[in-house]
Amino acid sequence: MRVLGIDPGLTRCGIGIVEGAAGSPLKMVGVGIVMTPTEMALEHRLLELDKGLNEWIAIFNPDVIAVERVFAQHNVRTVMGTGQAAGIALLIAAKAGIPVMMHTPSEVKAAVSGSGRANKAQVAQMVQKILNLETVPKPVDATDALALAICNIWRGGSTARITQAVEAEKSRLRKLRD
Repeated sequence: MRVLGIDPGLTRCGIGIVEGAAGSPLKMVGVGIVMTPTEMALEHRLLELDKGLNEWIAIFNPDVIAVERVFAQHNVRTVMGTGQAAGIALLIAAKAGIPVMMHTPSEVKAAVSGSGRANKAQVAQMVQKILNLETVPKPVDATDALALAICNIWRGGSTARITQAVEAEKSRLRKLRD
């Protein structure tokens, strides 16, 4: 399985491609960021993000896209930009017919480091070890994107099965009502 992890951000959107399966060694296929200048108009920044993400999808052809779920922060401006960037990623995935999984920051930290309260340095060190990299990828947005992809490979299958079971039960209950 090839997973494109996206750490959404308007100024720096982290991207990481990881290949492998749960229980076997994982391999980093690509890592980077899509940057947009802060002085650029919002609609043009979103367009640049769209172009950059579409290029990565065209080059690496992921099976799944894992996106960090936007979580409450004190800085409303940051949350808005992150939400807008995540929305672009979700739209691109839907248009391309690629399944999307969303993971919270604490879920990613727990999957990669064993603790949902791990700090960025701990997560980065574990990403380096898990992917057998010589150095920690920079900037941190890129490392976070790799962590998302790892989390999805390790947890995505079970999360998808739970979602399918819930949907099947909802469908069964609707049929009983009708």
